[in-house]
Parts: sequence; structure tokens; C-alpha cells
Amino acid sequence: MADGAVVRGTVYFDGDCGFCSSATDWGRRHLPPGVVFVPYQWADLAAVGLTAEECQHALQYLGARGQRGSGGSAVGHLLWASGGGWRLPAVLALAPPTRWLVEGMYRLVAANRYRLPGGTPACKR
Repeated sequence: MADGAVVRGTVYFDGDCGFCSSATDWGRRHLPPGVVFVPYQWADLAAVGLTAEECQHALQYLGARGQRGSGGSAVGHLLWASGGGWRLPAVLALAPPTRWLVEGMYRLVAANRYRLPGGTPACKR
């Protein structure tokens, strides 16, 4: 992150999964500074109130103001924290009825991430 950038939130992802790491790299390149991406395997999860089981199950987002999201909700919170034009897809990801569609799509991708580009056998959990 650039010097002086304000941390708006932290995303905890599966650092052993090639697809998750590729998606995170995309986020680092295309989203504005302010969100930190951390492989959950490298994090002190207890210090932030998360468990390895939660992180194995889904992407986790912890906002600077205490916002929390898991799975599709984590994506929505990440987009909201990114600001600007990312706010519209964030609202769609966080508000019903589109939230339900986003959660369903998230679960579908998560269940099949080992089959997607960048996926590895470690992604199949």
C-alpha cells in the first residue's frame, strides 16, 4: 500500500488457493489503495476475532469501523470501502434481493474454485 494511504479494511483470503491468490492480485491492481489483503494462514486470527474455520469456509472482510462480512458480503464490503464507482456494485452485493444472488454466485465459485483458472488441488476443501 502507498505511504500515507488510510487503511479502510482488511480482507482475509486463502493464501494456499491459487484462484484466491489470483483474485486478490486482481484486487490489488484494480481497486484503489485502502484495503489490505492478507492470507489468513499468515494472520493472527484470534486478535481480530476470526477462526481458521471461518476463513477456510469463505472470504472474510473486517472494516476499519468494525464492519464485518463473509463470502459475498465480504466482497460487497470490500467494494464499498473502495469508494467511487465501486459503490454501485457494493450496494447490489449488500442489499436484497441482489444480495441473495451474489451469495449464491459466491458459493458456486467457492465450491468450484479448484476448477477455475489459477485453481490448485489445495483449493478443493
